Formats: sequence, C-alpha cells, structure tokens
Amino acid sequence: MIGIVDYSLGNIQNVKNALDKLEYPYLLSSVQSELENCDTIILPGVGHFGNAMQAIESLGIKDTLLEIAGSKRIVGICLGMQLLFESSSEGNKEGLGLLKGHIRRIDTPFTIPHLGWNTLNSECKSLDGRDVYFIHSYMVTEAEDVIAISGYGTDVPAVVQKDSIIGIQFHPEKSGDAGLEILKTAIEGGF
Repeated sequence: MIGIVDYSLGNIQNVKNALDKLEYPYLLSSVQSELENCDTIILPGVGHFGNAMQAIESLGIKDTLLEIAGSKRIVGICLGMQLLFESSSEGNKEGLGLLKGHIRRIDTPFTIPHLGWNTLNSECKSLDGRDVYFIHSYMVTEAEDVIAISGYGTDVPAVVQKDSIIGIQFHPEKSGDAGLEILKTAIEGGF
C-alpha cells in the first residue's frame, strides 16, 4: 500500500491518477498509524515551502515522517522533494532534514518559474535522456546524492536518492509515459 501524505498543499489528484494508471493501491492520509502501515510514502507538493512545513508540523506529520524514514521508502515530488532537505529561503523555514542541502531561488538568466519540458542528464540509464515536465521557482543547492540534473541556465538537481529517500523535482505524474516509468521505479526500489 502507498500512502499519499495529505497536508492540503499537493498535486494530490494528479498523483492519484498516476497511481491508478500504475495500478497501485493507495490511501490519502495525515494519520500517523495509517501512514506507518504503508510500504511507501509519497510526499506531494505544490506551493510555498514555509506554508507546507507549517501545515506538516501542525498536523503532526513531521514527526511521523522522521520516525518512518529509516524503514519506509519516501518519495517527495516537486515541493515534496524540497521539503526533504534541511532548509529553504522560501519562508526561511527548516525542512525535514532527511537529505543534506538547502533550497534557494533558481539563479538563472531564464524566466522564473522553470516551466515546461526539459531533458534529464544522468549516469542512470532509466533517467538519462528522459523528457519531463517541470514547474518550480526554487531548487536544491549544496545537495548530496544527486543522480539526475536538468539544464535551465544552471544545473538543476532533478532526482536525488539516499537509501530509501527519493526526491523528484519535476512532476512525474504530468510527464507522460516516461514520468510514470520513473515514478514506478522510485516506488519499487529506486534508481
């Protein structure tokens, strides 16, 4: 069973549609005991880092995610990926700290937000050369465990993985068949 974290700031319907296409059973929850019984946790997200962390803390989900991080696979998507890191300048808020790195506004000569299709560059064959859909204004910096990047006037970390913690900056649920394959790989064991 896959648990989709419900904290009211996510691309939840799109994630549910993707899981339906992949034929994975899932539940939408912010209840600790329900999330603890799931094999994989998806942390979706669209919006402001500071507001997201405030919602996660208010619902008591932060402690749940920190407790299960060593024993469950956690997949963060877009803002959900950013929340996995130590801190963000968007709202000057601490994140979950499950991965090393900090979130900063994208420093690029191009238009912000980074919106549209871009190609992944990776040594991982299941990621390299895939065209995926991005929409974000912030990116992780000083990150370790980056396994795919995308160019946008700068190298944007697009996929990170450390053990059972995976972050996907783009929207796999909006990236067609390639995105579904990437999401499936993340759910089933990682890259």
